[in-house]
Amino acid sequence: MSDLSSVALLSRLIAFDTTSYKSNLDLILYVKEILEQSGIRVELNFNAEQNKANLFASTGPLDQPGILLSGHSDVVPVEGQLWASPAFEAIEKNGNIYGRGSADMKGFLACAIVSMLKASQYSLQRPVYLCISYDEEIGCIGVRGILDQLASTIVSPLMCVIGEPTMMQLALAHKGKTVFRAKCCGEEGHSALAPRYVNAIHVASKLVESLQQVQHDLRDYGAQDSGYDIPYTTVHVGKISGGTALNIVPNQCVVDYEIRHLAQDSSQRIQAQIFESIQSEFQQHIDVEEVNQYPGLSTSSTIEAVQFIQTLLPKETSLGNISFGTEGGLFQDALTCPVVVCGPGDIAVAHKPNEYVAIEQLNQCDIFLEKLLMSLC
Repeated sequence: MSDLSSVALLSRLIAFDTTSYKSNLDLILYVKEILEQSGIRVELNFNAEQNKANLFASTGPLDQPGILLSGHSDVVPVEGQLWASPAFEAIEKNGNIYGRGSADMKGFLACAIVSMLKASQYSLQRPVYLCISYDEEIGCIGVRGILDQLASTIVSPLMCVIGEPTMMQLALAHKGKTVFRAKCCGEEGHSALAPRYVNAIHVASKLVESLQQVQHDLRDYGAQDSGYDIPYTTVHVGKISGGTALNIVPNQCVVDYEIRHLAQDSSQRIQAQIFESIQSEFQQHIDVEEVNQYPGLSTSSTIEAVQFIQTLLPKETSLGNISFGTEGGLFQDALTCPVVVCGPGDIAVAHKPNEYVAIEQLNQCDIFLEKLLMSLC
């Protein structure tokens, strides 16, 4: 397996349909087999249903701090999308590899796995780790099952590289995200007598109104970070469902909303602000559940680890923020190590039909990881 190329391996990885609502075990067991054939240590961490797993691999001395490479195995659905070729079949065309997950983020996984195979043949002075998670696309859920275990079993790494698609530019920060579901309750009744009853949709409208007002306040008076396309914390309503018939006063309306917050903002504080501006007569009819959250990422550009990584990348490589979330904040919190995001491919083509990654991007990633390995020898 030592002569396996990233392009060839990516074609194999794309063929595994690891859509988040399906099992990822076929891919994980395949990767486990090729790593173990090179003498690399591999551990699996399963979900409760035993149909998904995180993979953690290591090579080199375990009593030293090393480098951790990380990516997720799951991809978003293809249903309803118009693909020019089968989504789970890698197609090479015009210097690109097309297929679901090619950019987000099996391209990086292929490069990282090949790098691990090479690392197993080197005399490493520090270890190299690889973590492959599940269910990242639905809220960074899967990796949480292995982070506590890693925190207690490995020496805190010098650096963690999250290989999300950044066109091989270096990203040091992204916003955190908290998802809420608000169940707005009312009273059923005949619409001819509507004023006698509490209308759940009217309650929901008060919540939405407050969400909009808080968003305006955050835009005008909140913390700002010019490194982002949207430089402030955002509040967004993504889904509303309620009512059964026009002539029935609705007794329930559900509002799904999110807060994408800057590192210096607190989603709990913003949530409190949202409800402070809702009249008490409506507040008592709203029951809110926190559905999911992941922390933001904030890594200083002045620390030694970041400056070291910059020496391994082309001089024209930019430093910046990314608009999308990653597992990076979770790694940073659990392992107390610096985290950067850098990987092949363009996030602009992710989640779309005809997703692709340029072979040149894979080559650049291979070169970067090879230099990283050499620095550990």
